[in-house]
Amino acid sequence: MKFHYAFQKIVDLKSNEKTQAEWMLSSAIGKLQAEEKSLNELYEMRDQMYRAQQEAASRCVPVAEIRNIQVYAEHLEECIERKRDDIRIAHVNVTKKQKVLSDKMLDEKVWLKARDKSQEKFRHESLLREQNELDEMATVRFAIRAR
Repeated sequence: MKFHYAFQKIVDLKSNEKTQAEWMLSSAIGKLQAEEKSLNELYEMRDQMYRAQQEAASRCVPVAEIRNIQVYAEHLEECIERKRDDIRIAHVNVTKKQKVLSDKMLDEKVWLKARDKSQEKFRHESLLREQNELDEMATVRFAIRAR
């Protein structure tokens, strides 16, 4: 006799939910990494602008050009601040997705544990039935030999 768990579809559903939560977390981490990379690029661009501004000042470049470089550097600073906010939001999102995954993993574990207990109970009952059948066969043989 084969073991059949009545709630196997629920176990499968919980497993699928956990897998989905893993994908969502992976996606959130990917977005966070993209935001951090973008921030690093903004830092590099800002540093290039400051170096260009210093070079322009030392080479007697017109003030208007130095001012344009300064305005662009200030714009980059604003972009950096917005990107920092985006990174904070991405961190919060990653934390939320980690919590969801943790909950899904716990839920799946509960259902797997219930299935394992049910399977162990089935195995125990099967062994008892088999032992009872063997005992009955032995009793019948003994009764036949006793006649």
